[in-house]
Amino acid sequence: MSALLDIRGLSVTFATAHGGFTAVEDVDLTVEQGEVVAVVGESGSGKSVAMLAVMGLLPWTATVQAERMQFAGRDLQTLTAAARREIIGRDMAMIFQEPMSALNPCFTVGFQLTETLAAHTKERRAERRQHAIRLLAQVGIPEPEARLAAYPHQLSGGMNQRVSIAMAIACRPRLLIADEPTTALDVTIQAQILELLARLQEESGMALVLITHDMGVVAESAQRVVVQYAGQQVESRSVRQLFRAPRHPYTKALLDALPGRHSGRRLPSIPGVVPGQLDRPDGCLFHPRCGRAEDLCRQSAPSPSAAEAGFARCHFPLPESGP
Repeated sequence: MSALLDIRGLSVTFATAHGGFTAVEDVDLTVEQGEVVAVVGESGSGKSVAMLAVMGLLPWTATVQAERMQFAGRDLQTLTAAARREIIGRDMAMIFQEPMSALNPCFTVGFQLTETLAAHTKERRAERRQHAIRLLAQVGIPEPEARLAAYPHQLSGGMNQRVSIAMAIACRPRLLIADEPTTALDVTIQAQILELLARLQEESGMALVLITHDMGVVAESAQRVVVQYAGQQVESRSVRQLFRAPRHPYTKALLDALPGRHSGRRLPSIPGVVPGQLDRPDGCLFHPRCGRAEDLCRQSAPSPSAAEAGFARCHFPLPESGP
């Protein structure tokens, strides 16, 4: 059987005043039905852009190219706008990292939920209202019937994110993309949202792509992880293998920065920043920040090399061994 989501060679270029800027370069991603895949990396690594390209939500300044971009066997690149709208929100949905900006401040929670149901179901108005109440209850919002009349500004950030999740799962999607769903929330609410997503994924059997920069979230939630840096995928492994023995220096640096690995000691950091349009280095994009870089890294871009059940894009990958 083919993968639910199958992407090969995805690249996204934005038109700017200084010429084209490649935000995503030659990305491959497969997601099986019921699988939880994490996409991790610093801000500016192209995680969200790649998934927005899949959803068809990029602005007109973006040029999307791919050898293959299929969902459930259907080619997303050749679908008409109407056919794509049928899929988005019904079979494939997305949760955004800023719930206050994802929801329309001019409409009530109830209107926005029932609007989603009206677009993708044949339910009558009374049925849509009852369905919306059940959705709010499902995501843990107290007094769900009363909340239908609330506007987003009348709810907390955590409650708004729960509303966003309710909208995303309204039509029982086969694939849910969660774009840093806990970024704007405090630590306690973050844990609740992650537990909610895990429960909903397990109950429905949907596939989940979790975009995050938090390796701790990856360890608790995902089965497989893809690490991105400056628009490129630098490593892809199972979570267990990656945490046991990372092959790419960037992945190791992200793991070394986890507080739990350095009891009482100062946390290490990665020097420098992710390169942008005007400061992209030759050779390996990570070499200016890598303590293991050699002349070859500065002169030649590495190709992905095979690792256990995955790959690492590095001239000198770390040994495939661990405790």
